[in-house]
Amino acid sequence: MKYTVKKTISILLLLLAAFVWGVAFVAQRQGTNIGPFTLLASRSFLGSVALLPIIGIQSLFGTKKTSSSNSKNLWKGGILCGIALAVASALQQIGIADTTAGKAGFITALYIVLVPIIGIFFKRKASFPVWIGVVVATVGMYFLCVEGGFSIAKGDYFILGCALCFSVQIMLVDHFAPKVDGVKLACIQFFTCGVVSLVPALIFEHPTLAVIQSAWMPILYLGLVSSGVGYTLQIVGQKNIPPALASLIMSLESVFAVLSGWLILQETLSKREMLGCALMFIAIVLAQINPKKEK
Repeated sequence: MKYTVKKTISILLLLLAAFVWGVAFVAQRQGTNIGPFTLLASRSFLGSVALLPIIGIQSLFGTKKTSSSNSKNLWKGGILCGIALAVASALQQIGIADTTAGKAGFITALYIVLVPIIGIFFKRKASFPVWIGVVVATVGMYFLCVEGGFSIAKGDYFILGCALCFSVQIMLVDHFAPKVDGVKLACIQFFTCGVVSLVPALIFEHPTLAVIQSAWMPILYLGLVSSGVGYTLQIVGQKNIPPALASLIMSLESVFAVLSGWLILQETLSKREMLGCALMFIAIVLAQINPKKEK
């Protein structure tokens, strides 16, 4: 029963993270007036700073001492997760310039297929219902994101690399999150992502304070809510959830993105997109079926 409660809470946390990321697509569209690396660096540093008060409160009232082994895992995990997150986000921004937004969303979400495949090599095998959910979710994602025919463009290869990096980030979180404090891991991840993104921002985009101030509202949401809250929820939620199931739940960000665009930006929602949303939700339900009693 104790494990069931933890698992339920983790599922709810990952669902909330998917919702936060889905709404973030609206903020990202409103922040396109500044360079992608500048936007990524700004939101990452803000997300890292936003978690410092929480870490301070934990240190003030916490009684558990951090061992040298845990400290090593914390920094190693945070830096590796941050690099994977930065590279994934950069590849997505580069690739989307040479492909459609729909195809970019679909290919990015292929991490729901890549994660269970990568998990096999790390002895994290997914159950049969999860594999069924992956297939149904992939079909649903296709209806949700891709209109008309599907041809391979140059940018699609960058987006595929993005999906692979996001898969690696999910597997890294699965490895390090149970060993260290989730909030501290998220803080180091954001700071690393900010540093990695700042280098190309300074070289190619030359950001100024005036440019950043012109997009302060999207940066505020993306930094505090999408990064600070969303990725922290991912790290905490993944502690009690297998990575394949976690990737399925988090892929609902595409559904929430479509729905938030419909509600906030008054974008139209076609029957094809509604079918895709329905299949995605069905996939998540199917993945919860456990044919064997858990020990």
